[in-house]
Amino acid sequence: NDIGGTIPVSIGNLDLLEILDLSYNYIGGNIPSEIGNLVNLEYFESAVNDHIGEIPPEIGQLTNLTLLELWNNEMTGPLPSELGDLVALERLWLTGNNFSGEIPVSLGNLSNLTMLRLSANQLTGQIPNELMNLSNLEELRLTNNNLTGPIPDNIGDLTSLNRLHLHLNQLSGELPASIVYLSNLERLKLRDNNLSGLIPTDIC
Repeated sequence: NDIGGTIPVSIGNLDLLEILDLSYNYIGGNIPSEIGNLVNLEYFESAVNDHIGEIPPEIGQLTNLTLLELWNNEMTGPLPSELGDLVALERLWLTGNNFSGEIPVSLGNLSNLTMLRLSANQLTGQIPNELMNLSNLEELRLTNNNLTGPIPDNIGDLTSLNRLHLHLNQLSGELPASIVYLSNLERLKLRDNNLSGLIPTDIC
């Protein structure tokens, strides 16, 4: 499509809305805080647009949301801790923005999450140990940020994981021994970090 403009604050009046997909347009501006009024919303996609500004904390009121995709925009600021209130969320895709700050530990509350994509932002700090609570997670993509510190020792708790992309960061330390427990892993990308040590002998 070729839709421009911004998302109007009156979007908050559509309180029966279940699906909102605005992707692949030229929609700019902030995502209005009134989006939090759409308490029946299950899918919110506005990827490949020109959004700026931060994710409003009111997003945490969308407790029926199973999919949130805002990738390839120009959004900034820290990720709100209220994302951890989206208890039904299965897919969170925020790749290709300018988000900064640390990954919220509250994301560890998203027990239904199967996909977490935060690549190509400006995120800093360590990978939160709380993410290791996400036993249903199949994809963890944190590529091309400024993440530091070690890979969590209990990464092996993510037994559903089939894709682990951590390359193009500043991670350090050794590969955790528990990585051998990722028996469903199909893709492991670790290049361009500051990792050291030996590959765990039981990984093969």
